[in-house]
Amino acid sequence: MLTGVHLVQVARSCAGRALLRVAVHGDALRRHPLAWVRAAWWRLLGKRLRARAQMAPLLGTSPRAYRLWLSQGAGTVPQIALAQDAPRIKALVVEGEGLTETLDSLARENVQARSVAVQSPPLWTDFAEQDAEGFVWLLPLRAGDVLAPGAGALYRAAAQAALPLTRIVYADDDLRDPRGQRHTPHFKPDWNAELFAHHDYLSGASLLRVEAQDLADLPAQNWIASLVGRALAAQGGAAPQHLRHILHHRRARPEPRRPLDASTRPETPEGGWPQVSVIVPTRNRVDLLRTCLEGLRATDYPGALDVLVIDNGSDDPATLEYLSRLDPAFARVLAYPGPFNFAAMNNRALEEAGGELVCFLNNDIEMRDPHWLAVMARQALRPEVGAVGARLLYPDGRIQHAGVVIGIGGGAAHAHRLLDPDETGYFARHALPQFVSAVTAACLVVRRDKVLAVGGFDAANFAVAFNDVDLCLKLNAQGWQSFYEPRATLVHHESVSRGLDRDPVGAARLAGELAALKARWGTGGAQGQVAALGEAVDPFHHPALSPYSERFAVRL
Repeated sequence: MLTGVHLVQVARSCAGRALLRVAVHGDALRRHPLAWVRAAWWRLLGKRLRARAQMAPLLGTSPRAYRLWLSQGAGTVPQIALAQDAPRIKALVVEGEGLTETLDSLARENVQARSVAVQSPPLWTDFAEQDAEGFVWLLPLRAGDVLAPGAGALYRAAAQAALPLTRIVYADDDLRDPRGQRHTPHFKPDWNAELFAHHDYLSGASLLRVEAQDLADLPAQNWIASLVGRALAAQGGAAPQHLRHILHHRRARPEPRRPLDASTRPETPEGGWPQVSVIVPTRNRVDLLRTCLEGLRATDYPGALDVLVIDNGSDDPATLEYLSRLDPAFARVLAYPGPFNFAAMNNRALEEAGGELVCFLNNDIEMRDPHWLAVMARQALRPEVGAVGARLLYPDGRIQHAGVVIGIGGGAAHAHRLLDPDETGYFARHALPQFVSAVTAACLVVRRDKVLAVGGFDAANFAVAFNDVDLCLKLNAQGWQSFYEPRATLVHHESVSRGLDRDPVGAARLAGELAALKARWGTGGAQGQVAALGEAVDPFHHPALSPYSERFAVRL
């Protein structure tokens, strides 16, 4: 039964949350006035789903969005009952300011801890009691970082359930300011080895299963990162386990390191540069096609190029003349009359392609970097990689494509769309090479034999939209993971030549293709529209991020 004091506390909490929600809406209105008014108008008209889809990403951009998220109880760590034989956890803490607070949080979580001098690597002592197999579950931390209530039990449960080869269990984290206010949450992807090469999101926020030899000869500086590296190497092919909860409140954490732009041609792959068949569907719009093909002529690719232009019934005299005058030694023209079917056109050209690699390329792509194809080809030759996608920009310089996130809006959407490439965005993810769930076929490089192995594009269910997403997911299912390569950056004059499907026929076709994507790959989540809270439709996204936002905004 609630007492008067409790009632007052509840009332104050509700009032504070309401004021915070108003402030978040105010931030969204100031930053995006037209979009906010449009979303509010849809709400007034009773179009709740459409209003939410437009409003949610706006609210997520507010600097107070995370505070509102926390006030709703979304960040509470679940309390679990531990088995009596759950492994014990030991902690080693680098000494520094805030050490007492860190040790207190570990004691609260029943984690035995010792401090280590800043410039001294940890030593194996009787403190680290080995299990029957000679391992210890060790939590390396820095002074000033604290564990969330319930983190110790959650880590111990994960350690007990871990697979034999698991050497790392990691969690999400946020930062604390000097007043203890939490901010800048990092809702991390599931294990992404390529992303980790550019952004260490494990050190200081992970539980490691180590042996005595793992602690030998560690460097005095950055020994936590070195220990994480050794644990990764010992995992073999196993992936670190991700706990999708914020278990660490930190003072600082490693920053992402943007790779250098591809100002020079990448290193020659073993076996040399293979032939690439570049497939370019087109219909009229000679201005776009000419720019695209001139960009191909200027591309610095050391291997042979086999360019196939698929003409989907052009009837513009200027276009027909241009196609007739193309040098057959540079580009072949393949006629494909009939209704526009992007998937079928590319499948037909795939039959004529002679290259080991295939580059699917829209006719409205403009190249400004001569090394783009070599950069993408280098990645596509990796045995574990499937489709490789480039970073595509709108003509105004903002991002059009930086990988594809599955489940956004119940289907799939381009990540980081409309972000300026020089902005930080969400932990600079738009600027880092990484594995993704899918990439766009507006510029996609892949081994031809891998495409054929999965049956090519599905022309029956995805004539225009989502055919590239479906292809990537089929490749992923075979163990050939999609890859986003921002060092290959091109300009995409998106939908200039085809339109935006606003007519009833196009809208109906798009709805059918979206339904097919949901049915085949479960992109609609349990609710049929977007993933339910706690579901992870895309392993490289996060359930705490908005299923309506392409910009990795907090889910409100």
